[in-house]
Amino acid sequence: MAVGIGGSTPELELSKLSDMTGDIAEISQAEYQQRIARAQQLMREQDIAALYINAGTNLAYFTGTLWSASERMVGALLPARGDLVYIAPWFEQSTLDGFMQVKAPSAPWHEHESPYELLLDLLYDNDISQGRVALDESSPFFLVDGLVQAAKNKGVALDFISGAPVTSACRMSKSDAEIALLQRAKDMTLAVHKAAARILKPGITTDEVSRFIYQAHRKVGAVKGSSFCIVLFGGDTAYPHGVKSPKVLEENDMVLIDTGCLLHGYNSDITRSYVFGQASERQRAVWQHEKEAQAAAFAAAKIGLACESADIGARQYLETQGYGPDYQVPGLPHRTGHGIGLDIHEGPYLVRGDKTLLSAGMCFSNEPMICIYGEFGVRLEDHFYMTEQGPKWFTQPACSIDDPFGYESGYESDYERGEQV
Repeated sequence: MAVGIGGSTPELELSKLSDMTGDIAEISQAEYQQRIARAQQLMREQDIAALYINAGTNLAYFTGTLWSASERMVGALLPARGDLVYIAPWFEQSTLDGFMQVKAPSAPWHEHESPYELLLDLLYDNDISQGRVALDESSPFFLVDGLVQAAKNKGVALDFISGAPVTSACRMSKSDAEIALLQRAKDMTLAVHKAAARILKPGITTDEVSRFIYQAHRKVGAVKGSSFCIVLFGGDTAYPHGVKSPKVLEENDMVLIDTGCLLHGYNSDITRSYVFGQASERQRAVWQHEKEAQAAAFAAAKIGLACESADIGARQYLETQGYGPDYQVPGLPHRTGHGIGLDIHEGPYLVRGDKTLLSAGMCFSNEPMICIYGEFGVRLEDHFYMTEQGPKWFTQPACSIDDPFGYESGYESDYERGEQV
């Protein structure tokens, strides 16, 4: 049996965990104001008159206001020159006031009224009756279509464009405060991974492990528990996002656990693969290939190169070991990694074709999974962020198939050593 796998109980492991969030700070009011100012600067540089920010993570990023998108328009209008104003149904206005981190006036609309006409009126109040207006790229089609039709009906000559050149440009490079939140969230999930590995036993179900992981995330300070959880055993591990009817754990099964949590809105997302029992030579070889592919992606991520470089690096290594080519299996059937922040998957991406240049502050997953349908799969997922000197791991990669968490090597995380980012 690998070191740190099995031999304990859920009750004992939960008792060992404690809140890890007491010393971590939320995003400050000053930083929200800096984000708004940066967005307005980008709008002026790109000749964009205003930006509509829809409810969801973009609204949270710029204003700290946590509100889920629905069929009703809730959001904010940010002129390139002028003050932010919220848009919300009249009956939600008092509730929205309580969620606002950045305080600003609200423009309410009643249920029988058109929020699209209201937004056009707000633009007119800001002397915007023509030109380019950016719409949050996450806005649903019905909202965009409603604005287009309202503008036609009013005879307003506005050019609606995607807001991504503003929103993504702001969000893709994380501040020190964001990196600190991401770091702690990942520290929390790694602690949960270690605890989950110790409760494994023959016959345990994926649901039992998932429930434990949810409780463990709560114990380390994730108020809402796990934000997601994938637990797979044996041949099921070959399928990146799981199967319809997962099997129970048996001796010598490959185990894949992919989970994460939220800390003040910021995501963790870590995957560990290891064998419960004695690893076969085949399992050992594939596990080591996965580790080397992850290392190749990390080494290829260099300041000033395109994001696709990391994907190419991982894929080229795997092809030398007989996998692929390209997305063929046995091999890596998906991108090598994704950006992460307020969204668990956000741009830019570590995938061929993403020409975005790597720059300091960008944060990515690194998970070039090897899938072998009919046998098993191995995914080792850790995240890194770019510094001026190159990539830096948030969490150290798995050590070996026999000691995945590095107990015998004496590895401790920065958090365990008491060091802060």
